[in-house]
Amino acid sequence: MTNSTELDPVSYLELPESAQRLIESGKLAHVVTLNPDGSPHVTGVWVGLDDGDIVFASMFDYQKTKNLRRDPRVAVSIESAEFHGSGLREYLVVRGRAEVTEGGAFAMIRRLANVYIAPGAEMPPPELAVHAGLVTRLKVEQIGGVGPWAGDPPKLSSK
Repeated sequence: MTNSTELDPVSYLELPESAQRLIESGKLAHVVTLNPDGSPHVTGVWVGLDDGDIVFASMFDYQKTKNLRRDPRVAVSIESAEFHGSGLREYLVVRGRAEVTEGGAFAMIRRLANVYIAPGAEMPPPELAVHAGLVTRLKVEQIGGVGPWAGDPPKLSSK
């Protein structure tokens, strides 16, 4: 019998350039994980790209990382500032599987602070450098939403 942590192997997708630009634009991402009772847990995170994967970091073992260690299934959404030709605001939704590893969180958050706050931002504060933190790497299984990465919304054309 298969438990919830033994998931079938899948193929992973490469993010289109348009989706990569949105991910690296400094727009807050919303990460959805599954609580132990199956209910959704949603939180906002800073995201970036590393070797084609979506990455984010946590200085401490928050609920999202506890959930992902137990069940790696995850969804991420990011709203764009752009509007689709149909009149809808563009947004990216990515579904996949996450791997949480210890270490590297301080450096990653510092790197992302340059995008989300300002170049040269020193976030988190230096005193947190003693914590290893956690880095989450999302392997993409499905890409959706409204935008060039997903095509036209059903029944709507960009023309």
